[in-house]
Amino acid sequence: MEPIRKVGVVGAGQMGSGIAHVVALSGYDVAINDLSKDRYDAAIDLIAKNLERQVFKGKISEDEKNAALGRISFAETFEGFSDADLVVEAATEDETVKRKIFVSLCPFLKPDAILATNTSSISITRLAATTDRPERFIGMHFMNPVPIMELVEMIRGIATDDVTFSRAKELVGSLGKTMAVSEDFPAFMVNRILLPMINEAVYTLYEGVGSVDAIDTAMRLGANHPMGPLQLADFIGLDTCLSIMQVLYEGLADSKYRPCPLLVKYVEAGWLGRKTQRGFYDYRSDEPMPTR
Repeated sequence: MEPIRKVGVVGAGQMGSGIAHVVALSGYDVAINDLSKDRYDAAIDLIAKNLERQVFKGKISEDEKNAALGRISFAETFEGFSDADLVVEAATEDETVKRKIFVSLCPFLKPDAILATNTSSISITRLAATTDRPERFIGMHFMNPVPIMELVEMIRGIATDDVTFSRAKELVGSLGKTMAVSEDFPAFMVNRILLPMINEAVYTLYEGVGSVDAIDTAMRLGANHPMGPLQLADFIGLDTCLSIMQVLYEGLADSKYRPCPLLVKYVEAGWLGRKTQRGFYDYRSDEPMPTR
């Protein structure tokens, strides 16, 4: 098989821009598609800012930063992925949205192109079945923030062939990431362990056992976590946390995965965490303030 030279990214949000950042910095050409050029421009601004931070810390040179930015382009339509060797879907964690993307995208891909999804919880086998290439479909779950986090969870669907797995594994290694292989079960490994912990922290808040500040302080200082579970939920996005818990609850049919009603209420209110300026903390002032 030809080596991977060009990578497409569907979605210019936090995850898509992070994936484009590390892929371009590793020497690959990258095309990003999103619903508008404004979203792409915002992603480029974020990538440039994060690359500049790496320059300041001495991790990369100014020339490497400029070269990486020069490798990134905007794909106004999926036709811009016609010469891509691998395309990573990094859209919102909504199965209906992802399915629509794959149906629209596949006709524009070359026959041997690999299609990957950055889903953090949804069945790879089920998503692959909506495409014209289930044997060349794979889960590549990057961690957030992508430029900093070292892990990529790799998930094979029932039809994923060995060549696809080997090529994806080679790409991950070339990005300087460490791979952990998960079976195709709801939420895979990281989120199957992490999200129930976050959900339990929300239940602890909901039942009045502790305040937002007390719960996060207890887990930072008592369990040596780098940030408290409620602060982490705000960083991930409460809508994403709820989506993953719903996948676990529906996929495993176990009541221990039932999303906390308080988490549901926050999402219904549009308090999704950092991205909306309010979640378990209010970020509208200089110092984040607990909302409960």
